[in-house]
Amino acid sequence: MKELWRFEKLENMCDMYQPKTISTKNMIPNGEFPVFGANGIIGYYNKYNHDEPELLITCRGATCGSVNISLPKSWINGNAMVVRPKTKNLSREFLTYLFVGGVDINNIITGSAQPQITRQSLNPVQIPIPPLQEQQQIVTILDQAFEAIDQAKANIEQNILNAKELFQSKLNDIFSQKGEGWEEKRLQDIAIDFGRGKSKNRPRNDEKLFGGKYPFVQTGDIRNTDKILTSYTQTYNEVGLAQSKLWPKGTICITIAANIAETAILDFDSCFPDSMIGLIVDPLKAHNDYTYYSLQFLKSKLQALGKGSAQDNINLGTFQNQYFPFPSLERQKEIVVLLDCLNEYTKESEQIYSQKLENLEHLKKSILQKAFAGELTNKEEVINYQQVAEASAVYSKNN
Repeated sequence: MKELWRFEKLENMCDMYQPKTISTKNMIPNGEFPVFGANGIIGYYNKYNHDEPELLITCRGATCGSVNISLPKSWINGNAMVVRPKTKNLSREFLTYLFVGGVDINNIITGSAQPQITRQSLNPVQIPIPPLQEQQQIVTILDQAFEAIDQAKANIEQNILNAKELFQSKLNDIFSQKGEGWEEKRLQDIAIDFGRGKSKNRPRNDEKLFGGKYPFVQTGDIRNTDKILTSYTQTYNEVGLAQSKLWPKGTICITIAANIAETAILDFDSCFPDSMIGLIVDPLKAHNDYTYYSLQFLKSKLQALGKGSAQDNINLGTFQNQYFPFPSLERQKEIVVLLDCLNEYTKESEQIYSQKLENLEHLKKSILQKAFAGELTNKEEVINYQQVAEASAVYSKNN
């Protein structure tokens, strides 16, 4: 423990309580004051029960233990615990950072079906208390470092969007401008087989269908795939196969319910339900990967065609009068090579930027650990962390 620092129980330093809850049905859509619940603003009301911003700890539910700060003049509901310093020797800003990264409250969360934190469980938690001047110094350092880190994260997230937009822009250029000799064709015009998947048995989740050697993919598998579907989570047995259909490797799958117009190419023989369409492309008429990219290009249009029903969906009829642009087979192959390279670049960029985001989160945790160990008031340590954060921001902005 650093000189002049001490440990105190939360109950000695803070007032903690759960305010009165108002139900969502009593909230007012155009109310003047925000209502704070477990995860931030959950509605609005015509009254407020707190004048000043408050430190809130989610005290029940899946996000139990998460930290929020309310706005001035807010109604705070009872699933958020208000934690307020009751002495001038504890800064609210310092206390907030403590709960963000200096207090491990996972050990005091009880209940598995409904996790919760109570005031009684918080009372004995020990927190480090530096002199007020040091608290203020630490808060200033953390504010500056986290501002630089947050800017770095914003730059990285923008770079991820830019990479995705670059791919989509090239896709739009190719398929909207077209070229000489391009023909408009329907999917059934270039298909060996084009139809819905099969899952005749009811209920569809009947246990007797599953647990065999035949892959069975569903809409969620397609949604989470980038072009080639290489894995699956469910299998059919002989009974399942008998009431379904086994589509060959290379089949283009198109979701037509729940997740509309998501596409992927099977990397294995597989069954799938009638919430998906299977397309086996005739290699003498079209390139399989080119057809996949055509569907990616028209994805937003197909999704728009499925709007308006109780559950968004499209069907085989949607494609009856839907035409796709097809150049010569040689030109299709050239386009596939170009888009494959650009798609790979996009994926690699996302991986690199995602790793940078993860590194910045580790940096945040490291800074907080140093702060509450009393090691962040050293001038050289401060400069080092600020330089790292600022360098991260500059680098990610320019790359």
